[in-house]
Amino acid sequence: MTTELKDMGIIDGKETAAQVRSEVAGHVATLKARGIAPSLVVVLVGDDPASQVYVRNKDKAAVGAGFLVETVRLPATTSQSDLMEVVQGLNADPTKHGILIQLPLPKGLEAEPVLRALDPSKDVDGLHPSNVASIWRGGRGLVPCTPAGCIELLDRYGVEIEGKRAVVVGRSQLVGKPLSALLLARNATVTMCHSRTVDLPGVCREADILVAAVGKSELVKRDWVKPGAVVLDVGINRGEDGKLRGDVAFAEVSEVASMITPVPGGIGPMTIAMLLWNTARAAAKSAGIPWDAIASSNAS
Repeated sequence: MTTELKDMGIIDGKETAAQVRSEVAGHVATLKARGIAPSLVVVLVGDDPASQVYVRNKDKAAVGAGFLVETVRLPATTSQSDLMEVVQGLNADPTKHGILIQLPLPKGLEAEPVLRALDPSKDVDGLHPSNVASIWRGGRGLVPCTPAGCIELLDRYGVEIEGKRAVVVGRSQLVGKPLSALLLARNATVTMCHSRTVDLPGVCREADILVAAVGKSELVKRDWVKPGAVVLDVGINRGEDGKLRGDVAFAEVSEVASMITPVPGGIGPMTIAMLLWNTARAAAKSAGIPWDAIASSNAS
């Protein structure tokens, strides 16, 4: 992070993600030296423009870190049974270490049965029920990438989690619920808010760590934030002017927060970085190599 951004209290997700990707590249090199070629397979169904962009970005980042990358492209007319057959084939292939189902799926296809069909040890999005359960049990399963990225940013910026009051606005399966579990596992006192929460601004003002992950542009205002709080903005909303905005009114909230993530350039880049981290972990596990051994061998 540049000194200027640090002085402004901005959490630079773009630079931190680059650091994580660099570390992952070192882990991949270590695995390759042991005869393992870590691989990631993305299953893309249909031609949704946003999904196409996301997949290109994921592919580019994975190749840059040294992974073998394959994108399985299927037409939007693919049947549920055909999609399940593709997943089962990837599960059975020992050379495929990470499998990612690009969501959302086209209309007519159900995501839940597909996610349940994934081999949990290859589920690098961390969405299989056993990986979700592992988070709440305090286990070491694969963790959903965006929540993992939030925790990684807090750690790398020296934000103390233990004993702090954390408020998570949003209860989605992708972010709100798993992030709340991760914060609980780190001994934060966690409140998860949603559309039925009474006095949402008042609850948010109690937070030492405030996470906005609800998908409503600039919902969180300055008077919702306790002075000195750390604010993570997970939202990505495109305004009528075409510009991306988060769930937090960045300009005004940054005046009271001690640290804050911008949109873009905050949580978003960390999601892909943690996807690569999960894939490297999955490759190590498939070879029976403890992840701690890989990580420690590359520690500076």
